Amino acid sequence: MVFLRRHPERHRTDRIGWLRAAVLGANDGIVSTASLVLGVAAANASHSSILVTGIAGLVAGAMSMAAGEYVSVHSQADTENADLMRERAELQKDPAAEHRELAGIYIARGLTPDLAAQVAKQLMAYDALATHARDELGISETFSAKPIQAALASAASFAVGAALPMAVTALAPETSLMLWVSVTSLAFLMLLGAIAAKAGGANTLIGAGRVTFWGALAMAITAGVGVLCEWVAPLI
Repeated sequence: MVFLRRHPERHRTDRIGWLRAAVLGANDGIVSTASLVLGVAAANASHSSILVTGIAGLVAGAMSMAAGEYVSVHSQADTENADLMRERAELQKDPAAEHRELAGIYIARGLTPDLAAQVAKQLMAYDALATHARDELGISETFSAKPIQAALASAASFAVGAALPMAVTALAPETSLMLWVSVTSLAFLMLLGAIAAKAGGANTLIGAGRVTFWGALAMAITAGVGVLCEWVAPLI
């Protein structure tokens, strides 16, 4: 019997689940909280009102992120479980048809019919359900839905991201509050984009630029709405 020694490789696909949720949460925390602070500040609210609004946004946003991620990812998990139950039933009902179906998948990927039939037979003998889940349904342990992990990662990262502009809001002089929050929040977003790109093996400059651009756009629009509200309020 020949044993093949695998050479060490460093892959990043096992990070996809928590990395996506963490980056989304942190980005949303920075952008939404900074935008909220800028929008209220642009309407000439008091410093204490801005702080209360920002804290309320932090708590509400973290809870919303947790609930939203859990519900959405759980829906994905429910769909995966339903497909697995149906696949299990089909394997029990007609394993020969499932073997032909799996062999057809391998033929489409480039194997000869004889080799595809042999591979399908051996893999189904080892773990038929896991084989069909991976090769027919595209469900694997690495990419399977994990609702609780996604909810916790999103809520925690949102709170951390939101705490950054809130700390600046608490410490910055009231006269230059908008400038401080804007500049530091863009710096936080740039750092977040670079770290996320580095963790995912992507280009750090492109990642940082993408996150910073959309964050700046969101903050500018929200600040503009705050200014508009200040103009319109006396007319109402």
